[in-house]
Amino acid sequence: MGTYAVTGSASGMGAASAARLREAGHEVVGVDLRDADVTADLGTADGRRHAAHEVLRLSGGVLDGVAAVAGVGPNLPDAAAVASINYFGPVALLDALRPALERDGGGRAVVIGSNSATTVPMIDDRLVGLLLAGDEEAARAHAAGAQRSLPAALAATSPSISAYATSKFALARWARLTAVTPEWARRGITLNTIAPGAVVTPLMTGSTMSEDDLDPDAFPTPMPRGIFGRPADIAFWVAQFLSPEAGFTTGATLTVDGGTDAAMRPDAQPTAMTR
Repeated sequence: MGTYAVTGSASGMGAASAARLREAGHEVVGVDLRDADVTADLGTADGRRHAAHEVLRLSGGVLDGVAAVAGVGPNLPDAAAVASINYFGPVALLDALRPALERDGGGRAVVIGSNSATTVPMIDDRLVGLLLAGDEEAARAHAAGAQRSLPAALAATSPSISAYATSKFALARWARLTAVTPEWARRGITLNTIAPGAVVTPLMTGSTMSEDDLDPDAFPTPMPRGIFGRPADIAFWVAQFLSPEAGFTTGATLTVDGGTDAAMRPDAQPTAMTR
């Protein structure tokens, strides 16, 4: 049995992922703002350092896998905080924990992106560049400034929609770029992204509708399966990516959204390399 770290372990997809790993007999170090083995705010540099220190202490410095699930949604009023939590939180924590994943056979890491990265037409290229450059101060300032230009109707319901979709887009790109570097790939560590769609969690119901009002046919994006996802649907794939058998899979993004992305972008995948 192994030892795994899961962020966002107190609720939603993080809680389901931690529970699935524990049910399989693994040790899990949960990280969250509350009700976790490690309480830390991944939206701040101090919080990330504290989280990494405590995870390493509790795991004895050796990890079989890390699931970076913690995140916030487009309903959060502070777009700067969305950029910090959704991008810099998982990136900094995984960078700090990477050495603990250098074990026999290599460890596994997975981040939670979003199908919003490909289905929301509000990706901010400037913000993507600042995120990937690691300039948190400038990224926060840009996200806050861009938020002020949102149309009033959109700002009233999803004030951080652009920062949310952009942070998830950048996170998936970071994972793809990082997964194939020698520090990860040649040391046996895999790094993949899961991009959920509409999954019934506090994040989704808080940003789009109440759980009592859930209706796939009234959702803003197509729902071909006619159902919403549940945290267990994502936890299943988290466990697969973190399993020892997943050693030949790295740099991948798996969309788990009931067909939404395929319905909205039917010709987007696969695309051939051009000369």
